[in-house]
Amino acid sequence: MLRLHFTAEDLLRVRVATAPDPLAETVLSLPLLQTERPGRAADVALSGWRARTRRGLRPEMRILLELAPAGSGQYLPEAFTHAAAADLADSLDHTWSLPKRQWTADWRATRLLRPRAPAWIHALHHGDRTWSDLVRRQLHAYHAMAIAPYWGQLLAAAQAERTERAVTTVDAGVEGLLGSLHPEIDWSSGTLSLPCDVDVDLRLRGQGILLVPTFFCARPLGLIDNADPDRPFVLRYPLARSLGDGAAVVASGTAATGEGLTALLGATRARTLRAAQSPAGTAELARRVGTSAATASHHASVLRAAGLLTTHRDGPGVRHVLTPLGSALLGGGPPQEAAPC
Repeated sequence: MLRLHFTAEDLLRVRVATAPDPLAETVLSLPLLQTERPGRAADVALSGWRARTRRGLRPEMRILLELAPAGSGQYLPEAFTHAAAADLADSLDHTWSLPKRQWTADWRATRLLRPRAPAWIHALHHGDRTWSDLVRRQLHAYHAMAIAPYWGQLLAAAQAERTERAVTTVDAGVEGLLGSLHPEIDWSSGTLSLPCDVDVDLRLRGQGILLVPTFFCARPLGLIDNADPDRPFVLRYPLARSLGDGAAVVASGTAATGEGLTALLGATRARTLRAAQSPAGTAELARRVGTSAATASHHASVLRAAGLLTTHRDGPGVRHVLTPLGSALLGGGPPQEAAPC
């Protein structure tokens, strides 16, 4: 059992993540891909996704199954399960820029909990460029096949959850929010308790907590081996509350990535619309799409005229945001700006 002890300052620093982190969802999906318990609601909901993803696995992706094997859902390295960015490439950049002490802490925990981990995982944690490049490439490939087709639906579910949590906080306060996260999470007298492989008490000491509703998360997950005292403690809890919720997210993966959108808008314009699922300035939009700022600005103007984007002034630049119509066309909801509960 993990017990998180809150101060009054910590209660003021409770936040709900703006959107799921694509790298964490990618890595957390790997143990679920390899584990199937007939009759369990979560596995029934993911059965179609699991079958499609298994068919799409290429031999070179199998190193990822060693990185996050079956049964490792309660322990995965902090480096791969942070809540850092809305874009996979940015999230990976952040991972590989983490200080050496965090990679070392991850390796100590891996060696303790997985004494038979392959030797290449040791090399990865100690900065081997060959292995880091290989893992990075395969994470991109696996994400494109197993996660990206469902990203619009996943974002929509996460936004609905975030809105509901905001309403709960207004109606019942932060303690009401913390007491209603998940059946396996208990709030009592300033302490939040959740399942953990070890029995430990952690005092937040004013660092606060970031709540991250996570789709590919079978149980609440709080990573303590590599907790950074300079950042809020990250607590993940299952986004899907029922069999129907889980099935709805992965029932169809065509909305955000199908050929129909490309045929309707053209390849570059379709990529621009998808890139705007997370609000961005023109330069950032161009970087995501892989085009020039002038080209990105042109396509944003066309999408804005069609009612799919809005653009507003943000300091010296502008910020492009999906409209409800643009979101519906992609089959999901755009992430919103971070805000306190």
